[in-house]
Amino acid sequence: MPLFDTHNTWAFVFGLMGNVISFAVFLSPVPTFYRVWKKKTTEGFQSLPYVVALFSATLWLYYATQKKDVFLLVTINSFGCFIETIYISIFLVFAPKKARMLTVKLLLLMNFGGFCLILLLCQFLAKGTTRAKIIGGICVGFSVCVFAAPLSIIRTVIKTRSVEYMPFSLSLTLTISAVVWLLYGLALKDIYVAFPNVIGFALGALQMILYVVYKYCKTPPHLGEKEVEAAKLPEVTLDMLKLGTVSSPEPIAAVRQANKCTCGNDRTGETEDGQK
Repeated sequence: MPLFDTHNTWAFVFGLMGNVISFAVFLSPVPTFYRVWKKKTTEGFQSLPYVVALFSATLWLYYATQKKDVFLLVTINSFGCFIETIYISIFLVFAPKKARMLTVKLLLLMNFGGFCLILLLCQFLAKGTTRAKIIGGICVGFSVCVFAAPLSIIRTVIKTRSVEYMPFSLSLTLTISAVVWLLYGLALKDIYVAFPNVIGFALGALQMILYVVYKYCKTPPHLGEKEVEAAKLPEVTLDMLKLGTVSSPEPIAAVRQANKCTCGNDRTGETEDGQK
C-alpha cells in the first residue's frame, strides 16, 4: 500500500497544504524558546498551552492509526508530538521550581494518565469502527475546548478596545489552517476531522473581524483613560488650594464664600429662618 493515497486527489492536496501550514504553526514558538534558552529563564511563560498541544497531537495520532489513507494526518501530528516535547523539555530545564512541578503534574495527569486511560478503554472495550468513532468523538470534544481557548483573548480585545494581545498574522494563519483541514475532512468524508475546524474557522474569522474593527475603524477614547483623568482632577484642585494658602488668604475666602452660595436654596432658607 503506498504511503500517500493519490486516489482522492483533493484529500491529498488539502492534506499536503494542511501539513505545510500546521508545520509553520508548530514552529511559531521557536523565537520564544530561543529567548528562554539564551536568557536561561522562562520569564513567566506558562507551559499549559504546550502540554495541551502535545495531548491533542497524541490523540489525533492515535485516531489516525485507526483509519485508512490518512498518512498526512499521521505526519503532521507526529511532528507535533516531537516539537511540543522539545518545547516542554526546554521549559522544564529553565522554569522555576514551582512552575516545573506544575508542568510535571500536568504531564502525569493529562498526557500520561489521561492518554493511557483512553488507550486501555478503547483497546479492550471497543473494536473496529466503534473504536474509531469513540476516539474520534474524544478528539472532537478536546479540539472544541482547544478552539474555545481564544474566547478569553476576544473578551480582552472587546474590553480594552486594543488588539495588542491578538496578533493578526497568527489569527490569519490559524484561520487558514482550520479552513484547509476542514476541506481535508470533507474530502475524506470524515466528520471527526471536519467538525472541529468549523468552530476553528468561525472563531478565527471573528478574531480577524475584531482586529479590523479595533485596529482601523475609529473608536471612542478609552473609558479607562477618561476615568483616570477625572480621578486626577480633584488632586490637582487640592494642590492649587494648598498653594493659595501659602501665597495669600484672600482667594481662600472667596472660595469659601462660593462654596456657601452653592448650597441648596431650601436648606439655605431654612438656616436663615432658624437664625432669625
